[in-house]
Amino acid sequence: MTKKQILIVEDDEIIANIISQMLEKRGYSIAGKTDSGEGAVMKSAALEPDLVLMDIKLNGLLDGITAARFIFQLFFCPIIFLTAMCDDTQLDQAKSAQPLGFILKPFTEQDLISNVELALYNHAIRKKYLGKYPIGDPKKIMNAMDAVIILDAKGRIIFFNPYAARLIDLPEDQILTRYWRDVMMLINDKTDEQMEDPVPDVIRQHLAVIHEFNTAIVTKPGKRRQVSIIVQPLTDENNALFGILMHIREKTLTQINIAKKL
Repeated sequence: MTKKQILIVEDDEIIANIISQMLEKRGYSIAGKTDSGEGAVMKSAALEPDLVLMDIKLNGLLDGITAARFIFQLFFCPIIFLTAMCDDTQLDQAKSAQPLGFILKPFTEQDLISNVELALYNHAIRKKYLGKYPIGDPKKIMNAMDAVIILDAKGRIIFFNPYAARLIDLPEDQILTRYWRDVMMLINDKTDEQMEDPVPDVIRQHLAVIHEFNTAIVTKPGKRRQVSIIVQPLTDENNALFGILMHIREKTLTQINIAKKL
């Protein structure tokens, strides 16, 4: 039987190592570790863990609840929260990520393992009733020959696939958590004028913005690409906005030549 893969999101290295030892002792594998919410989103797409153990208070831009919401809504990965304290407000906020467990620190090995086993069992049942991935199957996203970028509700990049990294041509730490226009510009390919930022309209109207013709991006390093782009809202089952999807497709040489004749 294949060992279940667990992603540990914890900013205390000692606690993360203790959790790893407890899990490995009981036959689980550690898919990876990270100490930030944005790192958790990226690793969840890349590693496709069976379960995420998520500390609520984390380093970085995204707290554990916000990161967990993205991870569940995008990839349907089950979440167990870890926290040193929990009040009613925090509990209400945590519900948006639909967690399958809530472990208070300090905890015993039995506390951890029983929550993990119950979460995996309950998610196997729940998964039968989940809908389609809102941005597509994670494996296909990571292998896609189009750029897939996820923004938070403030327009900051919290996920991008490998093709997007090549397109933007910057190191990960210069892309992740940046406002999208800090790493690339959207311009009119005929006039070279910068186009209006579509993100505020998408957030305000909950409608997609599509630029199919005469569109190019210019990255921070200065590379220019003719593209088509779709910017659309990501909403949960209650129609509440939780993020924004940018899907960027480079034009082929044939498409570019046809456009020049129009």
